[in-house]
Amino acid sequence: MALPASAVRAFEPPPQPERGAPACTTCPRWHSRVEAELAASRPGSVAASVCAGPPRGVSHGFNSGPLLEKTRKAPSSLAGAACAPLFALLSRGRRRRMHVLRRRWDLGSLCRALLTRGLAALGHSLKHVLGAIFSKIFGPLASVGNMDEKSNKLLLALVMLFLFAVIVLQYVCPGTECQLLRLHAFSSPVPDPYRSEDESSARFVPRYNFTRSDLLRKVDFDIKGDDLIVFLHIQKTGGTTFGRHLVRNIQLEQPCECRVGQKKCTCHRPGKRETWLFSRFSTGWSCGLHADWTELTSCVPSVVDGKRDSRLRPSSKDKRGSPNTNAVANSPSSTKARNTSKSGKNFYYITILRDPVSRYLSEWRHVQRGATWKASLHVCDGRPPTSEELPSCYTGDDWSGCPLKEFMDCPYNLANNRQVRMLSDLTLVGCYNLSVMPEKQRNKVLLESAKSNLKHMAFFGLTEFQRKTQYLFEKTFNMNFILPFTQYNTTRASSVEISEEIQKRIEGLNFLDMELYSYAKDLFLQRYQFMRQKDHQEARRKRQEQRRFLKGRLLQTHFLSQGQGQSQNLNQNQSQNPNPNANQNLTQNLTQNLTQNLVQNLTQSSSQKENRESPKHNPGKEQNDSTSNGANDYIGSVEKWR
Repeated sequence: MALPASAVRAFEPPPQPERGAPACTTCPRWHSRVEAELAASRPGSVAASVCAGPPRGVSHGFNSGPLLEKTRKAPSSLAGAACAPLFALLSRGRRRRMHVLRRRWDLGSLCRALLTRGLAALGHSLKHVLGAIFSKIFGPLASVGNMDEKSNKLLLALVMLFLFAVIVLQYVCPGTECQLLRLHAFSSPVPDPYRSEDESSARFVPRYNFTRSDLLRKVDFDIKGDDLIVFLHIQKTGGTTFGRHLVRNIQLEQPCECRVGQKKCTCHRPGKRETWLFSRFSTGWSCGLHADWTELTSCVPSVVDGKRDSRLRPSSKDKRGSPNTNAVANSPSSTKARNTSKSGKNFYYITILRDPVSRYLSEWRHVQRGATWKASLHVCDGRPPTSEELPSCYTGDDWSGCPLKEFMDCPYNLANNRQVRMLSDLTLVGCYNLSVMPEKQRNKVLLESAKSNLKHMAFFGLTEFQRKTQYLFEKTFNMNFILPFTQYNTTRASSVEISEEIQKRIEGLNFLDMELYSYAKDLFLQRYQFMRQKDHQEARRKRQEQRRFLKGRLLQTHFLSQGQGQSQNLNQNQSQNPNPNANQNLTQNLTQNLTQNLVQNLTQSSSQKENRESPKHNPGKEQNDSTSNGANDYIGSVEKWR
């Protein structure tokens, strides 16, 4: 059987390489790719291309590694001929793939070389820069070009310490609002949370004169008894936010139960199934949507007592259409009488007011979005107003998309002077019948009624003073909130840009609200300052009592130590002086001193007990004295300001 031609050539002696062509035994790995391809293109140079071997990173196929090692070590000429058929037996596609791998290896090696050289250059430059900084700081310890081993280690330690500090800082303070970085918190004192929240002058100059009873608002609210808080919610005054605070953000023995997805919460008294809060978020709109003062004072007692059909409060009009001119009807005593029901329950009315211009613009934006408040009853004197008494400003389902000019041009718009209308007793002016009295007289009666009702309310707050509102409510009802109120200076009304002419027109349309708000703001700030002064006086009195107590304890310990020292001296004298007369005189002196000290301590303790028990026997007298002193001080300061 004849052998194949390739096998015959394998046993033939290897051809002599041409001049200039690299031999098999002298073909190193570090020959360039061009020389290897040139050697492979010549006849008889297949062994050279095989001997060149695959590129670095490419494995030797067909177990050719041991054969190549043997051919390099074998001295005979058969070694080169043995490695040639191995590469020749490969297919053309296999050889093409090996060439592609070689090209890729060349590109990867180039990238790796560039990256290595770049990193080395960067490290070298960084080393020089750090060396320069290090030499500037530590002087002769290091140099720019020649850094010894010790300086290198110290520089590396500093760099590692800096990186560790950066990592720890990013872990502790991931955001920009890190408390540790606020250096002004360490330099400046803690600001007063009750400072002027409307960014006006902190120095308040009162305009109205109020008595001590007007300024002092402290209600003995009995949540376990029959007392009830009634919230009068005026549109667009921030009443929704305040109403949520009452049911979700107040510390109670039995908190209100609020379920997810429901607006109303269950606010029961401890141990009873009765509510202590009459508001939108506790009882709903039981007296109508956004019921005013006239509706609430006639509806709440009947709702609470379970007599919806009966009218507990008599009409303030002797005849239909003629107002009652009796001055007693609008007096504080009559107001207090209307705040109680037949069952003896006390009703404490509260409300929130807002700047009239901001409130008016906010209501206009709300009406633009489709709000109508059609469900409001406007019940006065037992009946709702007729369409002639209260015409509508629009003809469709709502007034959405209404421009501001059209909103201001409607003469029947209830947004005009809404706060005065909702806080006054409308029965004094014939309800919504404008023909009962002249307009000027009607406005005067409504304004005076709103001021009187506001002054005699248990509490009222201002939207522009959220923290002060929280403070006064807590002091009035002795109920604390869990979280502090937030002052929002950016609202929908603040985003409306109006000219000075339009602002003056809005103020003209709400001239009664402007007067009422000025009065309410003055009363609100005076109450706040009065209560703050009372707190300062109470804190000063407590500090004085603590000092007296500590001083008494110190004197008591001093007397006891002195008595022990005298007894020790007596025992020493008895052991040294056996004279019984001298010992008897010493014992008499000691007993006299001890009795005098005990008598003084007893008199001091008895006087302190009398002082502590006196407010228990006469609590009203002490409270009146302390409040009168505080009120006199505050009113004196008001006179000085004037």
